[in-house]
Amino acid sequence: MQRRGPGLAAFDRHTQSLASYAELSTTLSATQVANLRSQLEHFRAQLSRFASEHRQQILKDPAFRQQFQKMCASIGVDPLAGPKRGGWWSEMLGVVGDWQFELGVQIVDICVSTRERNGGMIEMGELLRLLTKLRGGNGKITEDDVIRSIKTLKPLGAGYEIVDVGGRKMIRSVVKELDSDGAVVLGVAQQPGIGGRVTEKLLVDLRGWEYPRARAALENMLYRDGLCWADEQDPEGKSYWFPSALVWEE
Repeated sequence: MQRRGPGLAAFDRHTQSLASYAELSTTLSATQVANLRSQLEHFRAQLSRFASEHRQQILKDPAFRQQFQKMCASIGVDPLAGPKRGGWWSEMLGVVGDWQFELGVQIVDICVSTRERNGGMIEMGELLRLLTKLRGGNGKITEDDVIRSIKTLKPLGAGYEIVDVGGRKMIRSVVKELDSDGAVVLGVAQQPGIGGRVTEKLLVDLRGWEYPRARAALENMLYRDGLCWADEQDPEGKSYWFPSALVWEE
C-alpha cells in the first residue's frame, strides 16, 4: 500500500489544538496574574501594619532596624526606593523613610563641613562619632545605617562612596578615586602609632619603596588630591599629615 501524508482534516485538527492551547495558556496567565495581584495587596497590607506597629522600635533600635531591612531585602523590597521606584513603599513607611533620608542629609553636612581639613575622606568611626554628636544622642547610628543612607546620595552625583583603605572603611565625598599608591599611603597613615604623620623614609622602611616613588605618591596626595598637609619645618625633614587619620575633638 502507498503511504499518504496527513490530509487537510488532520491539519485543521492540529491548528485547532494549537488555538486551544493558546486560549488555555491565556486563561492560566490571567488567573496567575490575578492571584499574584491579590497576594501583593495582602502582603502590602501586612507589611504596612508591621511598619506602623513597630515604627518607633525601627527608629530607635539599630539591631531591630537592621533585621527589618534585611527582611525587606530578602523579599525584594527596597526600603530606600523613592516615590518613582516604589511610591507605595515610601508612602507606607512615612517617618521611617524620612529618617533614612534625614540621616543622609546629616552625613552630607558632616562630609562637607570637614572636607577642607580631610580632603573629602573621612573614617567611618569618626563619621559615626560626629553623627552621634550632631543628633544629640537621639538613637544609636550604626555602620549599616550609614551604608544604607549613602545609597540614597548616589543620585547627587557628588561621589559619595564607601571605600576600604587598609581594612578600614572610609567615606569619600568627592568625585575622585585614590590610585593604588595613594591607598597604601593612607593605610600607613592610619596604622596604630603613626598618628597620621607620614614621611618618605617611613614609606621606604615600611613598604620597601624607592624614595622617588614615595615622594611622588606623597606629592600627588598633597597637590593633586588635597588629602594631606605638608610640614616643611619638621626637624626630621618634610612630613605629610593626613587629617582623615586623626581624631578631632569637637
